[in-house]
Parts: sequence; C-alpha cells; structure tokens
Amino acid sequence: MSRQALMGLVIAVWIAPVAALAYPGGTPNYQTDGAPFCASCHASRQIEALAGAGERAEKELAEHKHIAVILSGQQGYASLSEADRNTLVSQIRALDEASTVNLEAPAAVKAGETFRVTVRVTGGAGPVVGVALVDADHRWYARPAASAGWSLVATPEISGADGQLRNDWISKRPESAGRNLSFVNITGISSDSALQQWDSASVVFTLRAPDRPGSYPLAAAYWYGTEKSTLLGYKTNAMGRKEVRGGFDGGSGRLLFTAVSQIQVQ
Repeated sequence: MSRQALMGLVIAVWIAPVAALAYPGGTPNYQTDGAPFCASCHASRQIEALAGAGERAEKELAEHKHIAVILSGQQGYASLSEADRNTLVSQIRALDEASTVNLEAPAAVKAGETFRVTVRVTGGAGPVVGVALVDADHRWYARPAASAGWSLVATPEISGADGQLRNDWISKRPESAGRNLSFVNITGISSDSALQQWDSASVVFTLRAPDRPGSYPLAAAYWYGTEKSTLLGYKTNAMGRKEVRGGFDGGSGRLLFTAVSQIQVQ
C-alpha cells in the first residue's frame, strides 16, 4: 500500500466515528451510556452548566458559538443574504425557546426500591434527539446516573408524541448485553421553525435506589439540533442527506439540563 493510500485510510478511520457521533444524526452505531462532555460541537443555553470554566463559558453559549457566527456570515452562512441570516436566527431562537426538558421523579423512595422516572422533551430539530440521566447539571463534570448510586434495571421506554414506542435505536443493542441504559436516542423527531410546530417525546427509566439512606442527585440532559428545522439551516448533499449549514463543529447543536433533583433515600 502506498503512503498516500495509507494516509487516506487513517483519515477515513479517524473521521468515521466522529461523523457517527454527530447530532442531530444521533449515535446510530453506538448504543451505550453517554455523558454530556462528548458534546463539544454543541452550544449551551445555560451558563450555569459551565460553572468554573471562566471566560470559555461565554464562548460556549449559543449566542456566541452559533448565533453570532450566522449573523456575521462566517463559515457555511456566507452564501445566505443578510435578510436570510436574520430570518434563520429568528427561527433558531424560536426553536430554542420552545425546546424544553423536564424530569418527573419522586421526592423520596425507600432504600433498594425500584421506581420509575420520566423525562419529557419538546422541540429539537430532529430527526434525532438524545436524553440521558446524569448526576449533575454540568456540561463537563456530569457523569451517568449510575455514578451517583442509581441502578438502571430495565430497558427505557421511548415514546413519541403519538404515544407509540420508538425502539429502533435501542433494539440495535443485543439483549444479551442488557438494554438498561441511562442514555438513549429518540428517533423520528420533526420540528418546523418556520411554522413554529414543535415535536415532543418522553422516556421512562426504571431505577433501583441505593441501599444506603441519604440524599442522591439526579438530573436529565437533553441533546438536540436546531438547523434541520428550517430550509435555511441545511444543505442537501449528493446522497440526498441533510447537512447542517454550519458544519459539524458549527455549534448548531444544543445541550440543555434540568435542575438537579435531590431524591431522599429512606
């Protein structure tokens, strides 16, 4: 094999997993627990989620990492007119305002008790969004919920706005490996920023409480994209697939947390 061919192979291998990880395409090849530190291409809506990051925290906010780039016509936005860039920003801001995540969990449970929590999300451009249970509402410090002592004991129940189960993503993981994940993809999401029509979905997780009494943290993280919700936000490649206009590292994705619930284990 020539040196040039070898270098091409190395680059292809290096790029492949990055492309597979990108939202809003989800993680189609990886069915395992995740944490929000992987979302380097996403922008944050909450500066509190970057506490301790100093000046970098401001740079990671959506208004700076994404919106400002659009308005200035940088990167993939240079081909849009000023009027179209302003329209795109208006539509993305509407999507962000409509995109929410809520965690429904009991205030107290018994030690060793099995119980259910529900994460409800709205908005997100689709076609995929991500949801996880974590131990903190911090982008770089949060860990999967099991790190706080919670055990995931059943396959999450992933439902769309129609109430129908959406198991296509999680069913790719072998049953023998266990599907009791704290991170999931929700497929089939479709929001329209121009028409201000917002999709919704929910995930029910079944947990087992720690055996030792005390106060234990639990929060939900929500990954979603913005640009595929509007014709101005994406281009279609030769294979007919939508590609966000700002590119993989353009900051068009978002990461949003619920507040941390301190659940009392009695």
